[in-house]
Amino acid sequence: MTTSYSEDDLLSLSGIQHFAFCERQWGLIHIENQWAENVRTTEGKLLHQKVDDPYFTETRGNVKVIRSVPLISKTLGLYGVADVIELQKEPGGSGCNYSMVEYKRGKPKPDDRDAVQLCAQAICLEEMLSIALDHGYLFYGETKHRHCVDFDETLRARVRLLAERMHELFAKGETPRPIKRAHCKNCSLYDICVPKLADCSKKTEQYLGSILAEMENG
Repeated sequence: MTTSYSEDDLLSLSGIQHFAFCERQWGLIHIENQWAENVRTTEGKLLHQKVDDPYFTETRGNVKVIRSVPLISKTLGLYGVADVIELQKEPGGSGCNYSMVEYKRGKPKPDDRDAVQLCAQAICLEEMLSIALDHGYLFYGETKHRHCVDFDETLRARVRLLAERMHELFAKGETPRPIKRAHCKNCSLYDICVPKLADCSKKTEQYLGSILAEMENG
């Protein structure tokens, strides 16, 4: 049975990228409403200023470009905005082919966080317009190049799983505990998250556990 979320239960679509990168980062931002700027987030905002005009459209040959398109999916329980949707007229004017483009700073990531966000956007558009999208594009500010993302069933299943987990944690108001990883140093919330405390907490738990064990055996 397919889940259908109410409008009151919708979560931010952009959060699925944070969630794919780090569940704790998502919790700090979307549950605890904490945020911090760093060079990467600032560069990302500057890049999006070029596409975040909801009233701007342009036509390039037989392709119409629409920016900042509102999106919603009741099955994923997500809402947000697509950077760019391109509509290409089919021969004979019988309809249009849709293509999504998401703009990112830097270069392609070693993980799937950007692909997950783009696929989630595609699922929203498919649901809204009753269409099917095979692929979309990620445009990176550093490479100045479009990278194609196939919306295969593996990626779609990951999007659904992440969305379900997001709703589960949000309903509980539960921010995941820190797990120190190599990518932590690049996170804008590093000083708020303090992943080093995870090791300290674990050691404290072990210490208290040993004390309790001694008391019980004594």
